[in-house]
Amino acid sequence: MPMIVSVPKETFPGEQRVALVPELVPKLTKTSLEVFVQYGAGESAGFFDAEYEGKGARLEEEVFSKADILLKVQPPTIDEISRMNEHSVLISFLQPYTNTTAIKALAARRITAFSMEFMPRITRAQSMDALSAMSTVAGYKAVLIAASRLPKFFPLLMTAAGTVTPARVFVIGAGVAGLQAIGTAKRLGAVVEAYDTRPAVKEQVESLGAKFAEMDLAAKDAEDKSGYAKAQSAEFYQKQQEMMFKYVAAADVVIPTALVPGQRAPILITDEMVRGMRPGSVIVDLAAEQGGNCALTEPGRDIVKHGVIIIGPMNLPSTVPFQGSEMYARTVTSYLVHLLKDGRPHLDLDDELTLGPLVTHEGEIVHEVIKARL
Repeated sequence: MPMIVSVPKETFPGEQRVALVPELVPKLTKTSLEVFVQYGAGESAGFFDAEYEGKGARLEEEVFSKADILLKVQPPTIDEISRMNEHSVLISFLQPYTNTTAIKALAARRITAFSMEFMPRITRAQSMDALSAMSTVAGYKAVLIAASRLPKFFPLLMTAAGTVTPARVFVIGAGVAGLQAIGTAKRLGAVVEAYDTRPAVKEQVESLGAKFAEMDLAAKDAEDKSGYAKAQSAEFYQKQQEMMFKYVAAADVVIPTALVPGQRAPILITDEMVRGMRPGSVIVDLAAEQGGNCALTEPGRDIVKHGVIIIGPMNLPSTVPFQGSEMYARTVTSYLVHLLKDGRPHLDLDDELTLGPLVTHEGEIVHEVIKARL
């Protein structure tokens, strides 16, 4: 009998994405898998039941208990885990650094769980890099939020009423989200500056038409072996804040994006720096889900401090659910196909693509970082 891939409707508050879109159903059925989709799973993202059926999926009311392989966006709840088959396979975001209760429950149920957060940043994994895909969405949306809240135009305008000067945007962190924010702000006509602890990204920043903020700071081991930024010392961050002050004060919009996996986001914008900004300026803190890069950020809230609008958005990729679902589904589908051999998951634990995201297997928590934390 063919193995069943199930796609449930997400139940996390505010989550509008879905883990599989209709166009990718044939890619899975061609590998001898049968695809079950819960009724209404894709509706909030703009993908309707008839589209899934038209591509060969089967609609079901209950999909957890039927799944040999389960594809999700948000981590499953404890109740959902209890309804999953023992020895089934889960591919999802798992929030592994903070969601230890669910990870222990997955291990207890002998579920083989892969966390998309742990996808290695290597060339072979580019099509499976869900974090980068979602960072693209977040960087784009952050600029649109800033533009909608800033009481100024973004572009230079020559009007009968006079010349309107362009807005100044400062992006902190030139990873995937930062680069997307830079590109979007430039397309809207803003003057953009950006900074990153990794000097190697200067060329990427300038290729998008932005100015790289030069600071006489040498970051020690600026990134880890998987390509993510590494935490720096308290002295480094203090010097960074001092040198960044003038760039923040000059900006109409500041978009900080600095994250360190598994740790609280570093404080890059202090209360004093916010005081130095012009009233009406906007901060969109893309690190809000990990505490925020701004000392005043309140995750999930929009606040005004010292006349500055500080926005701490949560789960921005879900606010662009159509493309957010398409991009996430492509990464998950590519990863599942990578794992398959003769229509069944085949775990080659010598392959870093398989081992890297693997969190639980055969009743054990197998990921070394999570084991160490527990």
